[in-house]
Amino acid sequence: MEIEMTIKGLMIDPITNMPIIVLRDQEGQRILPIWVGVFEANAIALQIENVQTPRPMTHDLLKNVIADLDAEVERIVVCELRENTFYALIHIRSSQGVLRIDARPSDAIALALRTRSKIFVEDSVIQNAKSMEATKDMDVGRLQKWLENLPEEELGKYKM
Repeated sequence: MEIEMTIKGLMIDPITNMPIIVLRDQEGQRILPIWVGVFEANAIALQIENVQTPRPMTHDLLKNVIADLDAEVERIVVCELRENTFYALIHIRSSQGVLRIDARPSDAIALALRTRSKIFVEDSVIQNAKSMEATKDMDVGRLQKWLENLPEEELGKYKM
């Protein structure tokens, strides 16, 4: 089952110093942190903060190509968690039907922000992420609790 989620925030993991995209469901009951690279986080942060670049970035280019092909991004789905790696699909509606394109979640989310498309996560991914945390050391469990209790104002701006 797909669960609609929004970006709760973009922040730096205090343990690994890596950027994290924090997704949350509509009811605020489920939270999913996805660790991403610095460049991917920057692409997302630019869009969150409505920063215009002088030339199109890769995700802007992809958005323009999709639009010029008379297609649209219907939604993105974080669909799998395998060997500590998240996988996503970009659902693109065109005259030929719906295409499902394999993507990294960070790229799919950056594109979804630019196209104002909905973000979904498979329930199984959330469950697998929780069970993965249970098998790791206590730091990850502590991080999850910290994320769940973090005030909204702490998740504001992402700093490079």
